[in-house]
Amino acid sequence: MAAARMDEAVRQDIVTRARAWIGTPYRHQSSLKGVGADCLGLVRGLYRELHGVEPEKMPAYSPDWAERTGAETMAEAARRHLDEIALADALAGDIVLFRMKENGPAKHAAVLVDRQRMIHAWSGHAVAETGLDAGWRRRMAFAFSFRR
Repeated sequence: MAAARMDEAVRQDIVTRARAWIGTPYRHQSSLKGVGADCLGLVRGLYRELHGVEPEKMPAYSPDWAERTGAETMAEAARRHLDEIALADALAGDIVLFRMKENGPAKHAAVLVDRQRMIHAWSGHAVAETGLDAGWRRRMAFAFSFRR
């Protein structure tokens, strides 16, 4: 778990940075603000903005990558670069991972704006700020904070 939590100013900076990605077209495996991003690309882009480097070299991945192995690949990668926190402790600026199928591995990521809203990209949709409704809440699997 995280040793030190981010202060409110840092959290709001992350949300502001994430909002700057809104409207970026959905592009599978991409991570360029204004050009194209998928959900992981948004998180990778924010990581680069905060830390100045790519978190790690990304292998090519297909849209069904998680279903093929069933492994928690996205959560394992997040643990290498972010601080895992309890879902109940997730606040603005934190990253939340979602299971898209019951009992399946987490394969979708979003940045929390607050406990009711998130910023994310998904197939066929540009990066957007949307509600974190009951359907999304049921799918929440992991939460992480950026290291500062």
